[in-house]
Amino acid sequence: MMWRRTAEIGVVMIISILLRASAAVAEGRRNNKGDGEDNSNNKYKNAYATMMYMGTPRDYEFYVATRVMMRSLLQHQVQADRVVIASVDVPLHWVRAMEVEDGLKVVRVENIYNPYRADNPNDRFKLTMNKLYAWNLVNYERVIMLDADNLFLQNTDELFQCGQFCAVFINPCIFHTGLFVLQPSAEIFKDMLHEVEIRRPNSDGADQGFLGSYFSNLLDMPMFHPPPNGTKLQGQYRLPLGYQMDASYYYLKLRWNVPCGPNSVITFPGAVWMKPWYWWSWPVLPLGFSWHEQRRNSLGYGAEMPMVILEVILYLGIIALTRLARPNFSKLCYRRFDKSVTMYHAGLKFLAMASIIAAYIVPFSLIPYTIHPMVGWSLYLLGSLSLCSIAINAFLLPTLAVLAPCIGIFGVLLVMACPWYKDGIVRALSVFAYAFCASPLLWVSFTRVLATLQVSLEREAFLPSRLNESPSPPGFNKLY
Repeated sequence: MMWRRTAEIGVVMIISILLRASAAVAEGRRNNKGDGEDNSNNKYKNAYATMMYMGTPRDYEFYVATRVMMRSLLQHQVQADRVVIASVDVPLHWVRAMEVEDGLKVVRVENIYNPYRADNPNDRFKLTMNKLYAWNLVNYERVIMLDADNLFLQNTDELFQCGQFCAVFINPCIFHTGLFVLQPSAEIFKDMLHEVEIRRPNSDGADQGFLGSYFSNLLDMPMFHPPPNGTKLQGQYRLPLGYQMDASYYYLKLRWNVPCGPNSVITFPGAVWMKPWYWWSWPVLPLGFSWHEQRRNSLGYGAEMPMVILEVILYLGIIALTRLARPNFSKLCYRRFDKSVTMYHAGLKFLAMASIIAAYIVPFSLIPYTIHPMVGWSLYLLGSLSLCSIAINAFLLPTLAVLAPCIGIFGVLLVMACPWYKDGIVRALSVFAYAFCASPLLWVSFTRVLATLQVSLEREAFLPSRLNESPSPPGFNKLY
């Protein structure tokens, strides 16, 4: 009887496991289709959507940017679902964080093959055709499709009143796909996949060129103005520039003055290394601080702070150890070397200069890329100071001369961050003037470091016993 009861329990457990596995498989298949057919999770009839895929050198940075943008929408009290179209290779812990912590709806999809890769080999754009899945979110009446580099200044829910396709012309002749409004349609989605497969003309090998070709008549469409009664329009419309303001417009006047539509959304096209989430983007580009303030008020910096604390401890430890070990460091560098003295001196000079240069390069690459600029620059200056202390104490170099670049960097940051410039031209001229005045001081510091090295090497040549040889026996000088 005992064995029979055990067998029954085992059969029940196996059946339960099989049922759970089949349910998980069905859920995975449903997610992989990317068809958005799960109505139970739809709180609103419209959605803000963005996409996420893997395989670029900066996957984590765009993951952080996506979360910050989607969280910022809550601060503006948008009345729409927030959807992330994520490829199946996006890590599951990222998906869970977006669903549980951010309240996003994540739709898992298979990557759409991009046949235009040869025209644009940049890995950043290799899977941007996944943006077409926005047309397959058929349970929504309207979808605002977004890139991760958007900064919202106010609520833009009135865009859901636009027609079947609406976009902004940042370029006078080419609309921008960083933000556009669409009406989902399974038929259009299938037609787009067919057009991709037969290689419809594409000017840039990415989604921008494909959609520009697919909606080639948008330039001739009327301008969108939201109806006061809240009804949804039909057809295609051009969106006012205020819904997608290029950040470069700001840098000329250092203020927003876009008369065409509400100044609602900022976009950051251009070089990926100057996206606003990188800590070095501010104060080089003033709007970087605005993005980080949005992150500070939404997502926070809990993921990066442990690394920051470890680096601070490391740098402070280096400063203390190099100061305490100064005599031993100098003995390692300045010691008698009889063979090829010229090569030895040249190599020592090269080593000293290389260590100073490395002190200003290495800390830059160790700082978490998406940390707040104030923390990032402070950590960079501390790291440069600590690594410079190695060269200062090892080669007995003048402290002020070695730290001159560090002082210069701090000065140029103050010049760029000054908030009282009349416009961007005055700001640029001030930076150039500072660089012009500081360059002679940097040259003087460089020559002083070389002169100090030469003096130390000559002293080593004439007084080797001071650093490497044992003292002469007593009475030795009396005999000679």
